[in-house]
Amino acid sequence: MANRPRSFRRNLLFKILMFSLPILLIGQAVALRKARTSLLQTARQNLTSSAIRKAEELETGLKSVKADLDLIGKTEALAQNNPADIEALLQTFAADIPYKVTCVELIAPQADEAIVNTCDRSIVPSNKQVPWLQKGSLEKADFYVFSPDQTLLSQSSGQDTDIQGTPLTASGPIREQLGPNQPAENNERARIQFVVAKALYDEAGNVRQTLAMEVSFFQLQDTSVQSLVGETVVIDPNNVIVTHPDPQHIGQNIDELKDAQKLVSTIGDVRAGNSNFVHLFRFLPEDDREWLAGYSGFRVTLSPKKNNAWTVLAVTPINNALYGLNEIRNVLFVLTIGLLAASTLLALYVARSLSLPVERLIRYTQDVDDLSQLTSAPHSSDIWELNYLGTVIERMLHRLEENSAELRRAWQDAQMANQLKNEFLANTSHELRTPLNGIIGSIHVIRDNLCDTREEELDFLQQADKAAFHLLSVIEDILNIAKIEAGTLDVNIQPVDLRYILQDVLDMQTLQFQQKGLQLIRPELSESITIPVDHSRFKQVLLNVLSNAMKFTDQGSIAISVTTDESPIEDDVMSARTRAELFMPPAPWVKITVKDSGIGIDPEHLSKLFTPFVMVDGSHTRPYEGTGLGLAISQNFMRLMDGDIYLDSEGEGQGSTVTIVAPRIVKKKISKPHHDIEDRDTEDGAIASSSTQTAAALSSGQ
Repeated sequence: MANRPRSFRRNLLFKILMFSLPILLIGQAVALRKARTSLLQTARQNLTSSAIRKAEELETGLKSVKADLDLIGKTEALAQNNPADIEALLQTFAADIPYKVTCVELIAPQADEAIVNTCDRSIVPSNKQVPWLQKGSLEKADFYVFSPDQTLLSQSSGQDTDIQGTPLTASGPIREQLGPNQPAENNERARIQFVVAKALYDEAGNVRQTLAMEVSFFQLQDTSVQSLVGETVVIDPNNVIVTHPDPQHIGQNIDELKDAQKLVSTIGDVRAGNSNFVHLFRFLPEDDREWLAGYSGFRVTLSPKKNNAWTVLAVTPINNALYGLNEIRNVLFVLTIGLLAASTLLALYVARSLSLPVERLIRYTQDVDDLSQLTSAPHSSDIWELNYLGTVIERMLHRLEENSAELRRAWQDAQMANQLKNEFLANTSHELRTPLNGIIGSIHVIRDNLCDTREEELDFLQQADKAAFHLLSVIEDILNIAKIEAGTLDVNIQPVDLRYILQDVLDMQTLQFQQKGLQLIRPELSESITIPVDHSRFKQVLLNVLSNAMKFTDQGSIAISVTTDESPIEDDVMSARTRAELFMPPAPWVKITVKDSGIGIDPEHLSKLFTPFVMVDGSHTRPYEGTGLGLAISQNFMRLMDGDIYLDSEGEGQGSTVTIVAPRIVKKKISKPHHDIEDRDTEDGAIASSSTQTAAALSSGQ
């Protein structure tokens, strides 16, 4: 049972699932990979666009600051250095600008203290960082942007306020305070601080004052997981981080970060004027998450010949960029389960629809016990091949039934042949022993001088002579049938007159008919009937037919009739069955009919009569002498002469009719004597044609 093969249905189901399941899984993997690639591509494009937009906003804001500082520098209040007027001017100015000014510092060149300072600290870097404050500097610079000193910012007390005292909420993009798995509120504002300084020159071109302000820009950003705006990271020209999602990194140089190498490469790409994206793997401390960053830059003009490049990044965790992948994965998982269930149901349906017709055909073949009682094969399938298979199986079973019937008939024929062999041996031994005993007995009587008179001796010699001739005829029959079966029997076709050969045969049998008391009805032939036959063979056929008629007729008559193809139909005594089975030569032909009133024969046994060594009833072996070769030899003789012979009977006790058919030679009626040669040529041509057909028959082994 362990090695038993699976059923057709299980095999089909297993193979469908075996092929469909990997395809579904591969399809899901390909779809997820394609979706991930598409989401990443979209995120990269959106973050790059967001970084470009952020950089443009900052660049535009700083240009606005520079323009505002130019206007302030030209006011009367700054020219008179009146602190009260300057503070009033700055407060009025701060109320009308779109950005926030945290504090303002106005200092004179080379001065240690500021003229005006609204900050709690000095926001201007050292003179070494400001181009126009450096000694011996020849550069004509008038505007500079710094990143704020984070150390001083951390030391300042209280909450940051603008120049008017309004508190500033630093709600920058500090995501780690919210937790990595908690979505931030939408529309948060990222606060980005800069320190800007403006050189104010007098009419002589000397630096009169330095006006510095600490300004804050606020950028709206959507920090939800499905948003691809990203959080803002700004890096100044000195590679110092101005703003960052993690406050601990603000004010640090990028060389202190783990992703320093990638950030340095990114800053170099920005300074070359490019915008693109980069993957960061260690963007936050103690966080191995991968971050996706789009980057761009903006430039701050310091002088007509010099500007500084600032780097802006829009960053987001890659999980946010691929947030929609989870939903796609869930949809694909549900879809895969559904397709798998549908594939299973489809496989079950297909396996059932294919296996049921096959199983019905199996049951159909298993239920066949008797080939002779076959029923139609089931044809209920919609599949043409299975229906045709049922038809082929049905045809095969019918052929098997026919073959089995032929085998049964062959077995019966073999049994019959075995029986006929035994009967033939018994008949032949009887037919041979009887004349031999007569010959031996007659010779012994004469040899032993047991005869009293010469007439008695002659009588015994006549009996021995008669027995010898009978023995000779039996042996000749056996030899003839052997030659016929071997195909070596020769016939000599010559034109003969049927009247003379028929008269000769009837004269030879007249005495025997009279002795048995049978009436012999002769045909009346007024005209010559020429037939192309072997004279001796045809005569032997007539003798065999007449001898059989006389042998199996105890009383009554034997009538012989002759008809031709020109005779009226009513004179034809041949039955319909005889006409159906008799080989008729092409016209012209002649038909000789011998009808007796003897014992007759059952129509079922008619087909056996022309089989060698066959006698219809073995019980007739003793009452009627013979070997059963006469009719078989006669039929072969007639067929070798392009004719045929057939026996017909209505049944036992109703007599029998033997029909002999032979070709006929018709002489043309000639009106002029000099055409006699043509008549003879025509007759000779028919004879030659008949001889050719006979030779062909012999060569084919008929």
